[in-house]
Amino acid sequence: MTCLAERPAHVPRSRACDALGLSRTGTYPRRRQSRAQAATAGRKQPRQLSEAETEQVLETVNSTAYADETVRVIHARELNQGRPMPSVSTIYRILRRREQTQERRNQRPPQRHVKPRIVVRGPNEGWSWDISKLPTVRKGVYLNLYEVLDLFSRYPVAWMISRKENAALAQHLFREALERYAIRPGELTVHQDRGAPMIAQSYREFLDSHGVRRSYSRPRVSNDNPFSEAHFKTIKYSPAYPGRFQGIDHAREWMGAFMEGYKHRPHEGLAYYTPAEVFEGRVEAVRAQRQAALDAYFAEHPHRHPKGRPIARTPPQEVAINPEDGVAQSAEAFLTASAEELSTPRTKGKINQENEHSLSDRG
Repeated sequence: MTCLAERPAHVPRSRACDALGLSRTGTYPRRRQSRAQAATAGRKQPRQLSEAETEQVLETVNSTAYADETVRVIHARELNQGRPMPSVSTIYRILRRREQTQERRNQRPPQRHVKPRIVVRGPNEGWSWDISKLPTVRKGVYLNLYEVLDLFSRYPVAWMISRKENAALAQHLFREALERYAIRPGELTVHQDRGAPMIAQSYREFLDSHGVRRSYSRPRVSNDNPFSEAHFKTIKYSPAYPGRFQGIDHAREWMGAFMEGYKHRPHEGLAYYTPAEVFEGRVEAVRAQRQAALDAYFAEHPHRHPKGRPIARTPPQEVAINPEDGVAQSAEAFLTASAEELSTPRTKGKINQENEHSLSDRG
């Protein structure tokens, strides 16, 4: 501003402002505004609350009856009782001056959930399952795809399509899967999110009675169940996926063909072995066959392999959910923490009421 004021007389103010990067209108003295402020400096706003009225507002808001209520609720209840108060914004201004605008309601403190970390080194040591919605040609009507994946091999050990989503159907699915693969108590961990069927008391008691350890994702963290989420994407991004199903029979027929083909499709995460080869323990036989083919090719074209004899890859020896520096948390430590979380009282919106429906719609 000093440079602008000391500019030569022949330099227009607009050109000087352009050179200095200033707005011309903002360089004029604010004489009118200053005069207006000086005129109203000692004058009180006629609509302003008196000190007594301000104290009465504070006394009402801070009373025991309204200690856990919001300002809008207090304003409405006082008006219902024939005691009108100043506007909500005025009450907030009063509270802001007294530094009382923090959360007034009594709320549950933020919950800390254990980050699930699981490691498996063989088939049937860990399963991951979830439920996905399948749209039908009828608007607003969806089917439910229950699917259980083996973490080590990505093999779909069990699946079912139903019109309903509840814990009774989940128990039926797991009962058949546990019997089919002869799972013994203490050798299997099941990972899932916190949907209503997964945290239902009857479902948890069912797994506990069969000696199956339970693992849960953190609330609103989809990355804690990556295997099931990725598999659902594989299903719905399949070129043959119909988008909408004609009905439950159409969905079961299409899903049956897809699951059978998926079991025998090379998987990138398994070094392009198929889930069936890993799950059924045929990796060594397939690897030997691959190595023999590589050796024959290397003997015929050694110059194409400057780094030496190629070695057939093998699938990962460990598969983990949320690995930490290559070391997974022990299942016992995590499951103990998860059991403590689920045993604590839940808020009103989180209470899950289990629906015991019939199994007539099971897949």
